Amino acid sequence: MSIVVTGATGHLGRLVLAGLLEKVPASELAAVVRSEEKGAEFAAKGIELRIADYDKPETLKDAFHAGDRVLFISGSEVGKRAAQHTAVVEAAKAAGVAQLAYTGVLGGPDADFALADEHKITEQAILDSGVPYTFLRNGWYDDMYVAQLPVYLANGAVLGSSGEGRIAPAPREDYAEAAVAVLTGEGHLDKAYELSGDVAWTMSEFAAEIARQWGKPVVFTNVAPEQYKQVLLGAGLPEPMADILVDVESAIERGSLAGTTDDLSRLIGHRTTPIADSIAAGLKALEG
Repeated sequence: MSIVVTGATGHLGRLVLAGLLEKVPASELAAVVRSEEKGAEFAAKGIELRIADYDKPETLKDAFHAGDRVLFISGSEVGKRAAQHTAVVEAAKAAGVAQLAYTGVLGGPDADFALADEHKITEQAILDSGVPYTFLRNGWYDDMYVAQLPVYLANGAVLGSSGEGRIAPAPREDYAEAAVAVLTGEGHLDKAYELSGDVAWTMSEFAAEIARQWGKPVVFTNVAPEQYKQVLLGAGLPEPMADILVDVESAIERGSLAGTTDDLSRLIGHRTTPIADSIAAGLKALEG
C-alpha cells in the first residue's frame, strides 16, 4: 500500500508530496507522472514513480495498486476533463484502492458556474464506482490573484466584473496541507469537505490592501462582463477560457465562492493564511 499523488508535477502536487515527506517515509509514497524525466526530482528522493497519462487510459492500469490511498488531482485541460477523470476513476476502481481523494470545486453538485461542470461529472463517477472517497472541494487559490501583482502595480488597478461580491480563497499551501491531513489521517472516508479561506473579501478590499502595503494607489475597477471578456481576449486567452473566467466573475458577484465553512482550517489545525500575508509575500518576491 502506498500514498499516491496524481498530477505530481503540478503546483499542488509538488506541495502535497513535500508535506507528505514530512510525515511518512519516501518509500511509502508514489508519484504519478507522465515520464521518468518529469519525475526525476521525486525519484531522487526515493519516491516511487508510476508513469501514466490522463489522456491514455491504457497507461492508468498500473498507476494504482490494491489498498493505495490516492490523491486524485483534477486535470487542467478544461473541456477534456470529463473523459480524463472517468478513466482515472475506472482505473482506481479496478485496482481496488482504499481511498480516492479528489480535488473538486467549492460547492460540489450545487456549484452554479460552468467551471464546476466537469467536477460534478467526476464526483458522480466516483460515487457510482463505489470506491471509498474523500471530496476535497477546493475554493479559489489566492495565488491566482497574487500572481497578477505586477499588472496591478503597473496599472494602479485591479480589473474585473465581480462587483462587490465576496470570495474566500486560500493559498495552495493551505489546500495541500489539508490533502496531507486527509491522506495520512483517519475518519475521512466517504466525506465531502468544502474548503475555503476563513475570511471572504471583495476585490475592492483586495485592491485596498495592495495599496496599503505598496504605499501607492491601487483601486478595483468593475466593468461589464462583456468588456472584461474583451480584456481577457486582448491578453491572449482563448475565447472558451475567457468565457469561463467571466462566468466565474458572475459567480463571485452572486456569492457562490464566498463560503467560509471552516472545513479547511479544521483539517489543517490552524487559521487559513490571510490575504494580507499572501500579498506581503508577493510584494517581497517582486523586490527580489
